[in-house]
Amino acid sequence: MDWLLFLIVGAFAGLLAGLFGVGGGAIIVPMLILIFAQQGFSAELLVHLAIGTSFATIVVTSCGSVAAHHRLGNVNWSVVKLMTPGLIAGVSLGSVMATELTGSYLQLGIAVFLMLIAVQMFFTLQPQVWFGLPRRSVLAGSGVVIGGVSAFFGIGGGSLTVPFLAACRQTMKRAVATSAACGFPIALFGALAYGIKGLSVNGLPALATGYIYWPAFVGIAIASIPFTRMGAMLANRVDDKILKRGFALLLFLIGLQLLLAY
Repeated sequence: MDWLLFLIVGAFAGLLAGLFGVGGGAIIVPMLILIFAQQGFSAELLVHLAIGTSFATIVVTSCGSVAAHHRLGNVNWSVVKLMTPGLIAGVSLGSVMATELTGSYLQLGIAVFLMLIAVQMFFTLQPQVWFGLPRRSVLAGSGVVIGGVSAFFGIGGGSLTVPFLAACRQTMKRAVATSAACGFPIALFGALAYGIKGLSVNGLPALATGYIYWPAFVGIAIASIPFTRMGAMLANRVDDKILKRGFALLLFLIGLQLLLAY
């Protein structure tokens, strides 16, 4: 049953990664928290395990998403190149800080974050077009902020990167595709940080390396690959207003569930 749940989470996360450039972490982390709790994992470790495992799976998810968006010609690689150093610095530092927090505080933060993102998506509170692409230092600085915030929630940064790029006069399709590419360094260095920081922790479940739980990683990664490609194709063809509102409602309910369980 656990393997089936991991496959379902992976399929849903992959579809959303391709559709919205969100990396899938917004679904993976809360669902893994609930699954790990049912499996009897330590309450002090399950949130960190969910975040670390989420980052590891997003490495795989983002590869499929980026490849699909690149084939469609929607990735702005110059922006990715300029933001990557900041993204790496932000997620590395943020991950070290996040692993020092208790699981309950992280769960509360994730719950509130999901509900805020849900409200933003449901009511389409998208920033207006403020400016064109800013200078290099601003792009690098925004990468630090996006990477740092992502480290606390196990996300690929799409919920922050997409609105930022849209405000920089990038089309929505280009913003989603570029966000997916930016999600790869966030996920890779986030996974490394959580994996290494968890090596010295006692009481981890079997088949875990640091804060990465490999059975969940394998199940989610296997299912995410084909569904990520499907999501990317849909993002290029379908009006996503209804899908976004449905996704927003789901995020709100998941966040509320985590808040009530806090």
